[in-house]
Amino acid sequence: MKLHLIGICGTGMGSLAGLLKEAGHDVRGSDEHVYPPMSTQLEAQRIPVFDGFRGENLDWGPDKVVVGNVCRRDHVEVLEAQRRGLQLTSFPAALEELFLTTHHSLVVAGTHGKTTTSTLAASVLTDAGLAPSYLIGGVPMGLPRSFHVGQAGGPFVVEGDEYDTAFFDKGSKFFHYRPRTAILTSVELDHVDIFDSLEAVKAAFRQFVALIPEDGLLVVCADDAGALECASAARCRVERYRLGDGPADWRARATGVKPGGRTVFAVERHGEPFGEFEIGLPGAHNLGNALAVIAAVSGLGVAVADIAHGVRRFAGVRRRQEVRGVAQGVTVVDDFAHHPTAVRATLQALRGRHGGGRLFAVFEPRSATSRRAVFQRDYADAFAAVDEVIVGAVNAPEKAPEGDRFDPERLAADLRGRGVAARFLSSVEAIAEHLAQRAAPGDTVVVMSSGGFGNVHDRILERLGHAIMDARPADLPHVRALLEKVNLPYPDLEAHLDELMVLRDGGQIIGCVALEQWDDAGLLRSLVVTPERRGEGLGWMLADTVLARARTRGLCAVFLTTEHATDFFAEKFGFRTCERSALRPAMLSSSQFQAGRAAILMKLDL
Repeated sequence: MKLHLIGICGTGMGSLAGLLKEAGHDVRGSDEHVYPPMSTQLEAQRIPVFDGFRGENLDWGPDKVVVGNVCRRDHVEVLEAQRRGLQLTSFPAALEELFLTTHHSLVVAGTHGKTTTSTLAASVLTDAGLAPSYLIGGVPMGLPRSFHVGQAGGPFVVEGDEYDTAFFDKGSKFFHYRPRTAILTSVELDHVDIFDSLEAVKAAFRQFVALIPEDGLLVVCADDAGALECASAARCRVERYRLGDGPADWRARATGVKPGGRTVFAVERHGEPFGEFEIGLPGAHNLGNALAVIAAVSGLGVAVADIAHGVRRFAGVRRRQEVRGVAQGVTVVDDFAHHPTAVRATLQALRGRHGGGRLFAVFEPRSATSRRAVFQRDYADAFAAVDEVIVGAVNAPEKAPEGDRFDPERLAADLRGRGVAARFLSSVEAIAEHLAQRAAPGDTVVVMSSGGFGNVHDRILERLGHAIMDARPADLPHVRALLEKVNLPYPDLEAHLDELMVLRDGGQIIGCVALEQWDDAGLLRSLVVTPERRGEGLGWMLADTVLARARTRGLCAVFLTTEHATDFFAEKFGFRTCERSALRPAMLSSSQFQAGRAAILMKLDL
């Protein structure tokens, strides 16, 4: 089928485009302000994109036109499609028609935690060999991409959004998703631009729950009153999960913390031991998300050992408590939280996670809900537990009614009244400069926004200096030049971009390191500092940062090869020499072991 997507560069539409292409459809689309990363992702998938909206973009003769919910009925391409007699459809309707009718749909719904929980479910099912299909509204760190066409008739994991569908379909997206297994994490007031009350939100979730057939399964959070209330509309079997006290079918209890902050927890089902698990994501809310997935995939027949392996290996999702970098001992974290409940849970989870210093929060009111005054007082409660809060300007304030607009200066004043250091700073430059003066080694800065926030994360890191950050595609030529300078080849570097970190100083890349992950072990590669800067301890900083990442991701061991630095790795980090037989068999396919260079193999048990 030939499908044209209006607004193809949106996160969801771009993922749908990739899914359709992978399934064999002819896909093209249009958008304004086409730029990376989505433009490069679509280009890599050979999906043509028209830059700008025009009627002639439909000259290629699509069978259907997929209309995003940002399109109004007077959109130029919508009008042209109607003039030509082309069928209009929506993102969720296309997903339903072309995929969900032939799969077992596992839908993750709720006000909070949808992206993390759906990504974890897809990861566990993939790890267990069930070859699931999935479509996720975020960027997973342990899966190749946010979409995949798996085995025909198998599970299809989809993030179930309660937002409306299109200008011609004002019902929630998840009404189209044909749930057979569903997870309901929470139900609170959100999306106040389309829901005028909490009761309206609950009505949508009750309607969704009622779609699950009698032989289906609903896994619901019993710690959330709204979710539990909506579950009463179910016709299917309902299994309740909770961390707190009260009746439940599934219960989790934290039993310890491993190096790197990984939580070990025991799970009970119907009061009987079910298994022991561990997860690298911090916070009680993520423990609840994991418990929900354990219950749901168990209902699909996945063995306990396979579930435990998948949960342990889960690396998380971009923009959900994602460490963007470390500079001068200050850890900068990116988080999507914008609802007061999510803000509070995230801040509680991050306290002490990356060091014993202070916790700074930087907040941009950007979402349709946060730019309105509906939660003005609730934000003061949510941010009260941190050491210092910086409130940025409201993004696109004109999108909120003038008499119902969030007041960032009032939030700062309310927090100061509670004894919390807080201030309103309207520019990204001012925020970065302030934090460069205030933050110290051991501190954590978490940036909370549902958008890009002027790339404030990188500006903070660069202003602090000596910033270790994830590499970007534009960094590859500079990293290659650095590796060639020290005669350390990495022929398939592009394939490992997501595993590469760079050290920046004054805008220049002066060092790098990579950590290839091979199941439960890592391979540390290309630890390099430019010769002019050796002797400053920068190599130690790079190695320490990447080993911290290995611990967070639950790796059992890290290997490396070196020709001259055995004493450094042994004395500084505890690596010991070992035989090649100690390697995981899959590791031998790494280009590290194809070069034929004589080197000593070392191993660090984590």
